[in-house]
Amino acid sequence: MGRDIIAEIITSIRNADMDRKRVVRIASTNITKNIVRILLQEGFLENVRKHRENNKNFFVLTLRHRRNRKRPDRKILNLKRISRPGLRIYSNYQGIPRIVGGMGVVILSTSRGIMTDREARLERIGGEILCYIW
Repeated sequence: MGRDIIAEIITSIRNADMDRKRVVRIASTNITKNIVRILLQEGFLENVRKHRENNKNFFVLTLRHRRNRKRPDRKILNLKRISRPGLRIYSNYQGIPRIVGGMGVVILSTSRGIMTDREARLERIGGEILCYIW
């Protein structure tokens, strides 16, 4: 049984955010590189750098935090895995959902690579819905 790399990324970032950790280390693959690029573009991450240790590459992500979070159960970063290995969810460009009235981001895997919902609507292509971020 293979690993679900996307679920591992999402879980690592969500856990670090809930624990108020500033830095997360995830494995470097082509999929993670594209997802991290989108998270950095959309402003969910502050900084990304590549790190090599024991002949393995990692991304070291610096999360963006708000300073005045009062309660520990209050999260600012919500991530939800949609399509998974056991159940793939596909959508055409007209059926891509809008998260939090368009304020959230849907990450899709299309024939032209991994992109956000806004880019997919502009290019008028659909694909597999990987995850929601808001």
